[in-house]
Amino acid sequence: LILLTQVDILLDTYLCNHPCYLQMRRVLTNTIYRTEMGQLLDLTTQPPGATEVDLDFYTLDRYKQIVKYKTAFYSFLGPLTLGLLFAKITDEKIHEKVGKLCLIMGEYFQIQDDVLDCYGSPEVIGKIGTDIEDSKCSWLVVQALKRSSPSQRQILKDNYGKKEKANVEKVKKIYKELELEKVYE
Repeated sequence: LILLTQVDILLDTYLCNHPCYLQMRRVLTNTIYRTEMGQLLDLTTQPPGATEVDLDFYTLDRYKQIVKYKTAFYSFLGPLTLGLLFAKITDEKIHEKVGKLCLIMGEYFQIQDDVLDCYGSPEVIGKIGTDIEDSKCSWLVVQALKRSSPSQRQILKDNYGKKEKANVEKVKKIYKELELEKVYE
């Protein structure tokens, strides 16, 4: 809420006389709204109070929706659209092309982030990956579910979303068996 208020203050203070001021406000509001929707999709991959991970919710369609709204809008589409408007570029065809490109970039960016979360060194990526432990609808688990045998799927079901290192290693073993790092490349 504080950040949202600050955005309004900054816009009003520095850009209120810009010819694209109202369009910029709409882009910011739309970006914030869509990001919130993406976060909601991410958080509701599992129903509230679920004690067991239901892998049926982990689909490529759901993943793409999460990525589109949670990552692509605030990381790429919002900032680039604002830049175009700041430069007084309002041509709809240009905005449409930039929008399509930004959604593609957002998806690739998130896939890379998911892979780094699992395989990246904390010293290099600056964080300890916890997508498996946190039951995230990541590209890796979606791909694993798409390619897994019934026995591999059962191992994923029994271990995905568990905090213990042994459970995480079992999930990563399935990823390795399915050669998901090669699929990513």
